[in-house]
Parts: sequence; structure tokens; C-alpha cells
Amino acid sequence: MFFLDPTYLLFMIPAFILMLVTQSYVNGAYKKWSKVAVSSGLTGAQAAQRLISTGGLNVSVDGIRGKLSDNYDPRQKVLHLSEGVYNGSSVAALAIAAHELGHAMQDRDGYFPLRLRAAMVPAVSIGSYLGWILIFLGLLIQQTQIAWLGVLVFSGGALFALATLPVELNASARAKELLTNTGLIVGNNERRGVNNVLNAAALTYVAGLVTAVMQLLYFVSLVGGMGGRRR
Repeated sequence: MFFLDPTYLLFMIPAFILMLVTQSYVNGAYKKWSKVAVSSGLTGAQAAQRLISTGGLNVSVDGIRGKLSDNYDPRQKVLHLSEGVYNGSSVAALAIAAHELGHAMQDRDGYFPLRLRAAMVPAVSIGSYLGWILIFLGLLIQQTQIAWLGVLVFSGGALFALATLPVELNASARAKELLTNTGLIVGNNERRGVNNVLNAAALTYVAGLVTAVMQLLYFVSLVGGMGGRRR
């Protein structure tokens, strides 16, 4: 229904284009700096272990399948690194490993935006489905109140994307500081590579926020137009 609406495409095509551009930028930065070896010769896993020891963190490191599937699990206190990062001794590998370790540091420090985002997960997971249902039902039976309730519930996705931004930006800032202060990254070229990889990754979260906001604005315009159609 929504996907066949020309107005939906008007809202979403720019967001989709932005997502494609940023994803291409991320892949390009990762590909480029994956070919540049770090002078320390450490792999992403070895660098992570050294940073864990230096920071006194109670975190383990494990490998995970996939490309750029790296993540930190705060429940198990495990840093999951993709094969290219775990075994790679490149600028990109160390940048990504340090970024995920930045999340572990946030977890240790009780970083409020991280805790807020984690608390939002259950509600957002339910709201992403329930919002669609309520909006569709409200439109179907011409009940504006139900449709607006659906918009309100659906807006949780945009709020979650907004809450994610400071979490990711802070993790990247921590990563840059960690790698520089510990000497794992040296020289202007390596520092430029770390900045390039992490800044590219940050743009994907910006694009995700734009996409969520544009989708929310579409539903606002759709439900807002119900009153005019009924009169």
C-alpha cells in the first residue's frame, strides 16, 4: 500500500539514495585501508587484547562470521570481530576493533546514551511492527485517533536512531584516542586512515536517522491528510 504511493517515494527516494551513497563510501574506505598495514604489525584481535589489558577491562574477544559484522555484546562482555578485522593487521582492522572496544568502555563507565539506547530496544522492536498495524488500521476504518497512535508508536524508531548517534560518535572518539595514546597507530597516514574509516561509518548512522525521520514525516503527512479527505 504505502510503497505504491508516489508521495511515499517522494519522501523516501532521497533517503534511499543517501543510504546507498554512504554505504558505498563505507565499503570504499574499508577496502582502501584494509590494504594498508599498520606499522605495529598487530592484528585487530591482538590490538583489542592489548587495549583491554591497558584499560583494565573485563572483556573477551571472539571471532564472528561476516563482513563488517563487528559488535560488542554488553550482556556477555564479548567483543565480536569479523574475520577481516580479527585476523587483519591493517589500519581498517585496528580502527574497527578499537571502535567496538569504545562501546565496551561506555558499558564499563555507565555511559548514559548507551544505557538509554539499550532501554529503548524492547519498545522499538515492538513499535516498529505495531506502529504499521495501527496506522494501516486507522486509515482502513477512517479512525484518525488510531492512526495518530500508530504514528506515535512508530516514531520510536526515529528516536532510537537519534539516540544511536552520540553512542557511535563517542565510541569512535574513544577509539581514536586509544589508538593514538597507546602508540598502536603512528604517523599521519595511519591516523588519517583511522579517521577516514570511522568517519565513514558514522555517516551510515546519520543516513539511518534521515531515513527514519523521512519515513516518519511521510506517515505524519498521510495521517494529517485524513481530516481533509473526510471533510
